[in-house]
Amino acid sequence: MIEELTHSHAPAGGWKRATIRQVDHPTAHGVRLRLEVRDRVQHLPGQHYVVRLTAPDGYVAQRSYSVASAPSDPMIELFVERLDGGEVSGYLAEVAMPGDQLDVRGPIGGWFVWRGDSRAVGVAGGSGVVPIVSMLRHATDAHTSDLLHIAVSTRTVADLAYADELAQGKALIATTRQMSPAGRAAGRLTAVDLEPFIEESATWFICGSAGFAETTSDNVLEAGITSNRIRIERFGPSG
Repeated sequence: MIEELTHSHAPAGGWKRATIRQVDHPTAHGVRLRLEVRDRVQHLPGQHYVVRLTAPDGYVAQRSYSVASAPSDPMIELFVERLDGGEVSGYLAEVAMPGDQLDVRGPIGGWFVWRGDSRAVGVAGGSGVVPIVSMLRHATDAHTSDLLHIAVSTRTVADLAYADELAQGKALIATTRQMSPAGRAAGRLTAVDLEPFIEESATWFICGSAGFAETTSDNVLEAGITSNRIRIERFGPSG
């Protein structure tokens, strides 16, 4: 589940019928879905969609997932981490197939969005990289990649969704269980890792588990970034 925050100037869409056009499994515990949503409202990087499943007996389950695709992409791309006992993530990871249809609502959210025209730093842990990837793709489309800096934390490169794309985008990749491809020793992201990104004009987008978000935001605050420059989105199991 992700923390929903709204803003009056962000686009928003209602319920639509989406058709799954592509399904693949880039990591051992994740599934990537490409959805065709007719007449959709164009999203901003950092927004998310609600996916709703309805069982034959009428039981309904729904969860929110950040969008990985750029606004220019004709499809909506979601990356879903398979959670133990997850009703929606389990179905999407193990059952959903191309041609299936889903009920979706979005885009949603306006606090954790980046329009690609200002300096930003994206810091993510685990599947929290998804909205940051949308920002990276949008920056590439808008030729504003110089405005966006990215640092991510993962157990291993194999566990990291969009690892190759992030590396090509010059993201700092910290691996906690192995030496990183760039030769960084195994370990969590630290305040020292983030020092090169510190500048007063940048907005910080921090996305990950509650623990990751708290530690990272504390490091950024201690470095002198004011709280109004920090935007946080926490990922975790549904209650």
